[in-house]
Amino acid sequence: MKKNIIILSTLALFLSSTLTENAYAQKVTDIIGNISQDKVAKGLKEALDKGIEQQVSKLTEKDGFYKNELVKILLPEEVQKVDQTLRKLGLGNLADQGLMLINRAAEDAVKEATPIFVDAVKNITFNDAKNILLGGKGSATNYLKESTTKALYSKFSPVIEKSLSSVGADKVWEKIFSTYNELPLVSQINTNLTDYVTNQTMAGVFTMIAVEEDKIRENIGGSRSNKLLQDVFSIQDNTTNTSNKNTSDNSSKNKKDKDQKKQSIFDKIGIF
Repeated sequence: MKKNIIILSTLALFLSSTLTENAYAQKVTDIIGNISQDKVAKGLKEALDKGIEQQVSKLTEKDGFYKNELVKILLPEEVQKVDQTLRKLGLGNLADQGLMLINRAAEDAVKEATPIFVDAVKNITFNDAKNILLGGKGSATNYLKESTTKALYSKFSPVIEKSLSSVGADKVWEKIFSTYNELPLVSQINTNLTDYVTNQTMAGVFTMIAVEEDKIRENIGGSRSNKLLQDVFSIQDNTTNTSNKNTSDNSSKNKKDKDQKKQSIFDKIGIF
């Protein structure tokens, strides 16, 4: 008898939880259903285009990387000891020049990014848009990462290699390495600067896209600047509120169940 009661109680709790989850899923479907699939996709495309326009374009300007602490390319870990040693020897100007030039190469390369991003945005489906919209912070940036990283690397790498050469960075770094390697009692250093700068440039691009995505998601400074963005991202707001309410309701229900169970135990042993 006792075993049957436990089974029935467990089943009741499971069904209650399932019904709550189903109600939430239906609520999300209803919210999305109020806006056409085409409008959702257009809204996400516009948000991504805005991120590219507002943030990625800034990186192509002079000092877009070099004076932006969010994305400034620092020395690779294995080369940091080179920088420190040169500064101790009074060669800080040489180290600073090398650092500035790798950031200049990144600024040069990002000009090649926009067409790649535009193609990725064009190919967004309704399901992509829905997952990005409801996926929470960073979902749009992650979509672009998955869609463009391979193409960006292929595009950036030769541009960065050429840029390092055209701004004289290859010569500066050759001098930096040779100066360091000629010092007594040091381990010889040789790093693939093009590969390092290429990867750091991509990381910087995605960092700035994420900045704009966060602004739109939170509507910071009126970033949802037109009715399309307002309508589409209201879906996110409504589903977030629904999710929070659902979580709160479940939390309250779980607490109530625990309190009832505790009281039942007290009753059995004659407390209260």
